[in-house]
Amino acid sequence: MADPKGFLNHGREVARTRPVDERVKDWNEVYVPGSLLPIISKQAGRCMDCGIPFCHNGCPLGNLIPEWNDYAYREDWQAASERLHATNNFPEFTGRLCPAPCESACVLGINQPAVTIKNVEVSIIDKAWDSGSVAPQIPQRLSGKTVAVIGSGPAGLAAAQQLTRAGHTVAVYERADRVGGLLRYGIPEFKMEKRHINRRIEQMRAEGTRFRTGIEIGRDLKATDLRKRYDAVVIAAGATTARDLPVPGRELNGIHQAMEYLPLSNKVQEGDYVTPPITAEGKHVVVIGGGDTGADCVGTAHRQGAASVTQLEIMPRPGEERNPGQPWPTFPMLYKVTSAHEEGGDRVYSVSTTHFEGDEDGNVQWLHLSEVEFVDGRLNQKPGTERKIPAQLVTLAMGFTGTDVENGVVAQFGLELDARGNIARDADFATNVPGVYVAGDAGRGQSLIVWAIAEGRSAARGVDRFLAGASELPAPIRPTDRSLMV
Repeated sequence: MADPKGFLNHGREVARTRPVDERVKDWNEVYVPGSLLPIISKQAGRCMDCGIPFCHNGCPLGNLIPEWNDYAYREDWQAASERLHATNNFPEFTGRLCPAPCESACVLGINQPAVTIKNVEVSIIDKAWDSGSVAPQIPQRLSGKTVAVIGSGPAGLAAAQQLTRAGHTVAVYERADRVGGLLRYGIPEFKMEKRHINRRIEQMRAEGTRFRTGIEIGRDLKATDLRKRYDAVVIAAGATTARDLPVPGRELNGIHQAMEYLPLSNKVQEGDYVTPPITAEGKHVVVIGGGDTGADCVGTAHRQGAASVTQLEIMPRPGEERNPGQPWPTFPMLYKVTSAHEEGGDRVYSVSTTHFEGDEDGNVQWLHLSEVEFVDGRLNQKPGTERKIPAQLVTLAMGFTGTDVENGVVAQFGLELDARGNIARDADFATNVPGVYVAGDAGRGQSLIVWAIAEGRSAARGVDRFLAGASELPAPIRPTDRSLMV
């Protein structure tokens, strides 16, 4: 145990953010550089090394949290990094982007603020990179087997790295012009600077993983031809079908899916554009959807100089404390103020968009909405609550409904879908087509980055067993596991 009295002597502290008026003028990460290390030993010392560490079950990766907390408390960063990497290929991603279900399951969280697990995690990996201790793990021998991975998001990258380290020759196919999937083009720079992706890709290249960008399987290269070329295929293409809003006026100019809007700002940071083709500058912006993607749109609009930003959510505002239906150690739905919300804008709950109104040139100008309420378990509009708000740019951040069955992969492979519209798979993450596996959102449905990495690792084990007859790769989860996450 790190510090037997740590949780008694020290309160919870988290990473400090830069002043709002400073950070909205740039695209750097919002946190004060170096603000964690001075406090992280005390924070790691708050871990109680519980006899039953519920944080393990709260984390889909099964991270060895009490172990690396103890090493971080003792400032043994090398050992902490080794235990962290034992279950997680990319802790610098999860340490910045994961909503930390492990903290919701922390035993200390029963009656005190939970251990700052996420901040300890990112401190360990940043220290490891800074000290040069994150090195390529080159396989001692090659198997002679080849694997194609479709998609370079967290699931695809995790599967590729595990399979490369097992000795297989792995090629990752990405339809975008750069590697990273939604990590690259869906997550704004202020949440995670892309240098973190770049150095992981360089590590993977040094280990032997090959990357093929600008190739969409099913269009540029037939899925059946890919299967003939490789001994196995892992589909990690994500859940790419965005939920739409079929109301009158949807066809007006200025209404975009979040994943049409967000990547353009990232492309500006990559040097592809001077200014993004879709910008919030000087406009009244409305973001429909109250989740993390919606918050990303809010923060992006602030940095582009929006005249106003309003975020709409159809559900009621969550409480700040657990409700009886979400007891510890489950992951509760709580009211959350992200860094983007700290920067301004309005958040409106329990409202539904009825229609859009545009000008004579076909550009959206107004969004009409009404309040909603639950009646007998159904969501109904409240009469007399209709109103309109200015909207010159609207982003739809309402999540994804499943795999794009029209992108060619599903049809060309002849893959079966489950009842939720995702690619069906068995306990080894294998599809109905021999040698074809699926991991991440393509098989699970829209989920968290930590689930994507866990599924990529588990699918890699299934592929390794298929190719070699047995596998020494770890298998953190099974497809039906839900841990403590809903």
